[in-house]
Amino acid sequence: MRVESRIFLGMAAFLFACAVVYAGWTWAENNHHPEVIGVTALVLSGGLCLIVGSYFSFVARRIDLRPEDRGEADIAEGAGELGFFSPGSYWPIGVALAAAIGGIAVAFWEVWLLIIGIVGILLTVGGLLFEYYTRGHTSPTL
Repeated sequence: MRVESRIFLGMAAFLFACAVVYAGWTWAENNHHPEVIGVTALVLSGGLCLIVGSYFSFVARRIDLRPEDRGEADIAEGAGELGFFSPGSYWPIGVALAAAIGGIAVAFWEVWLLIIGIVGILLTVGGLLFEYYTRGHTSPTL
């Protein structure tokens, strides 16, 4: 996690530096009026990277070093099960469709369609999260 935190914190510092340079540059070019949208986008992007980087840094202090974090680690130390990944789930398609409906509703500001999109997102995310907690996917016990 230390490598990931350094990447995101470095990216945050870069974006904040770019925001300062961009604000100064546009301030000088536009008769002492900086371009607000670009500066805001750079600052918010830097803030998001700062949030993710600080979370990774926080987690890295509380867990043991992974093989990726140690320079003297062997490749074989990283072998083994990484987790469970669904072999075939249709729920992500439903989440994407519901998010697209919500996005279209926001773009055209149709409140009734936005409500349908939000309900659809909640239902499909719930289905995705609880997909393997139902009896249909459990293996029979002997």
